[in-house]
Amino acid sequence: MKFKYLAVALAAATATSCAKRPDAIVPADIPMAAYTPQSCSSLQTELAKERAALTAVSAEQQNAANGDAFGVFLIGVPMSSTFGGDKEGNVAVAKGKVQAIENAMKSKGC
Repeated sequence: MKFKYLAVALAAATATSCAKRPDAIVPADIPMAAYTPQSCSSLQTELAKERAALTAVSAEQQNAANGDAFGVFLIGVPMSSTFGGDKEGNVAVAKGKVQAIENAMKSKGC
């Protein structure tokens, strides 16, 4: 009976430490004021650069989430999160930057 409770607790702890899918990550709060002094062409260039960065880090995060799911399924340990593959913070910041740039562009009428 004690083993059953231990197994449930271990499963719950493991499930909560897995890497999130990129679409489940909330953007970081980046103020658009950081981008409003820039020109529209500069903002478009910056937006393209940040979207590319978001795509790259989202792919890494997706791989980490897949690795965690595979690791938990095979050995009960989220491998990517355990060994530093989780890029949740980077995805949140990249999403926040894209959102801030888009908002700055809208406010300037770009």
